[in-house]
Amino acid sequence: MREGTEVPERDVLYKKMLITVKGHEPMVLKSYETFVKHVCDNLALTLKSETRNRPKFLRLSMNRSPFVFKKKQRQYEFRTHYKYFTVDHITGCTADVFLEYIQRNLPEGVAMEVEKHRLERLPEHLEVAKDP
Repeated sequence: MREGTEVPERDVLYKKMLITVKGHEPMVLKSYETFVKHVCDNLALTLKSETRNRPKFLRLSMNRSPFVFKKKQRQYEFRTHYKYFTVDHITGCTADVFLEYIQRNLPEGVAMEVEKHRLERLPEHLEVAKDP
């Protein structure tokens, strides 16, 4: 090959991409959901969003100050709210641009997990033999 020629690569196709966003403030997650919807409209992507109605609770009982009587306790509670976004049938290049854009605008105190699902061809040794 000559220098300066570019070899075309096939782009990866994802069947779906699952994005889980979790945080302690439900209104922050709601405003982030509207932002993600606007981004999907601009990139012509299909977005399905789902909200878990009941948050997960973490309750801690601790002494009010250390080395004090057991009777003087405080109870702390952390609520974690979840939102699930699903983007169907997306190319790898578009997925990279989409994820970079929404991750850069992720609010404070919000965590994101991303799962990408793609279809792959079965290896030759696992394919079903056809009868002649």
